[in-house]
Amino acid sequence: MITGAGKGIGASTAMKFAEEGAVVELCDVDVASGNRTTESIRNAGGKASFTETDVTDERSVASWVNEVIDRNGRIDVLFNNAGISAVGRIDEIDRDTWDRVMSVNLTGVYLMCKHVLPIMMNQRKGSVINMSSSVAELGLLRRAAYAATKGAILSMTKSMQVDYAPYNIRINALLPGTIFTPFVQDYLRRSYKRDIDSAIGELKKRQLADSLGDPEDVAWAAVYLASDESKYVMGTGLIVDGGTTCGKPF
Repeated sequence: MITGAGKGIGASTAMKFAEEGAVVELCDVDVASGNRTTESIRNAGGKASFTETDVTDERSVASWVNEVIDRNGRIDVLFNNAGISAVGRIDEIDRDTWDRVMSVNLTGVYLMCKHVLPIMMNQRKGSVINMSSSVAELGLLRRAAYAATKGAILSMTKSMQVDYAPYNIRINALLPGTIFTPFVQDYLRRSYKRDIDSAIGELKKRQLADSLGDPEDVAWAAVYLASDESKYVMGTGLIVDGGTTCGKPF
């Protein structure tokens, strides 16, 4: 199960899981993009289904989980990828924007886990991957609301792992850096008073890699955390950021 699977990292991860032989269940609030990703997977010979789902609405989440169980009988992997951002200092962000970011990024993860984990507990096996961010490990200009949710997700992941390890469920987080997706392009337009190429140049100065990340870079990491190859990886935050958090020599 992949939330926010219509485009960007979610779509790329869905494609990669399907290529690896998984039966992929996608959700998004953007029906058009969700259907496009699903059709791309099917056209490539993969197995995928899409359900319009709002991760902030518990009834919507519960309904999707029930659909997935009806179709497949089990849930092996949950990738909590859906998320939004907000640009501004704390004194600049209005309450509605703050609440919306918290609802999608944090409560959405809680609701998905609340309804999927009991199924994995009964199976005595499962892998949950929560989307955090490298901003959980460092400060970033005018991103306090977004950073608050991603830091909370990382901490929640560690505590959840302690709770569910006895059920043979692994729970890990991904901490991407700047991945060139529609999500990031929108952020660049709103945050930088210049053209996107100049903004990308500024972003590259923060990292060791000479280019921004691609969605596939994160998709491969998600596949690893979902697979038995990572059976000894538990409660960790896997950083995929081109060397941003490790520091850059000047």
